[in-house]
Amino acid sequence: MTENIERHDEPYEVIVVGGGPAGLSAALVLGRARRRTLVVDAGEPRNAPAAHMQGYLSRDGMPPAEFLAVGREEIARYGVELVGDRAVDAIRHDSGDFAVVLAGGRTVRARRLVIATGLRDELPGVPGVAERFGRDVLHCPYCHGWEVRDQAFGVLASTPMSVHQALMVSQWSKDVVLFLHTVAEDELPDQDLRRLAAAGVQVVPGEVAGLVVEEDRLTGVRLAGGTTHDRSVLFVAPRAVPRTGLLERLGAELRETPFGAYPVVDETGLTTVPGVWAVGNAMGFAEQVVHAAAGGYRAAATINGELLMTDLDAAVQV
Repeated sequence: MTENIERHDEPYEVIVVGGGPAGLSAALVLGRARRRTLVVDAGEPRNAPAAHMQGYLSRDGMPPAEFLAVGREEIARYGVELVGDRAVDAIRHDSGDFAVVLAGGRTVRARRLVIATGLRDELPGVPGVAERFGRDVLHCPYCHGWEVRDQAFGVLASTPMSVHQALMVSQWSKDVVLFLHTVAEDELPDQDLRRLAAAGVQVVPGEVAGLVVEEDRLTGVRLAGGTTHDRSVLFVAPRAVPRTGLLERLGAELRETPFGAYPVVDETGLTTVPGVWAVGNAMGFAEQVVHAAAGGYRAAATINGELLMTDLDAAVQV
């Protein structure tokens, strides 16, 4: 069945795998460039738990779901197709074209690929954290700091690097407690301890057992020893798990970072596999919505120019 579909389906010029800000931005540029483009979207945006997104000029405070809905409407104006499905495999043929296998059984083909599959956040296993993530359990001060400014902050340490998070959030509140949780105090360098003291961050050793929630709002952090600290906001550092399955299947080179393995890319997002670009959180942990959209635009413009010159060079040689 898959082989029959692959033989008879007209190939696209570009397939974009992932329908978040990076993927939709790439699709918008490609559609406006009159490229036959398909977006394959599994419907798992990283920022789905957040009620609003911040820091995107002219879209500050917009709900993420609304942002994506507007983006889908915009790409449709230019003939871009969107399918709600999951890409489970990708193959690069000797010709340089690609076949993408979808979970629903369809195989689609294209001359170029944009991988915008993002990442997923693996949260600390403290009871209550997952249920309140995106509400009063947060991870990014640039995304949420203004909205919770001057409240009583807690920071849940997962590694010694959590000191950096505690120091950063002190910009938005002068009442910050760093809960060391599974990190031993003697693991922290003296310089970090001095910085924490200078920032007025209180350091509390001991494992965190859970959160205290009253009337559907966070009111405290409970330690395993029974002590409770009144807090109204808790910052955590999720473990980033990049969705690199397709890139690995295609043979893209990955680089190890403190936040996971990401593809090696050039300034346009081109991976080490000819014809494959990675954008948004598929190519880096720190890409915010505005960065992801910009990366998608840059990759799409590069792809359009490359396809144009490839076709013109082929015509010259005829």
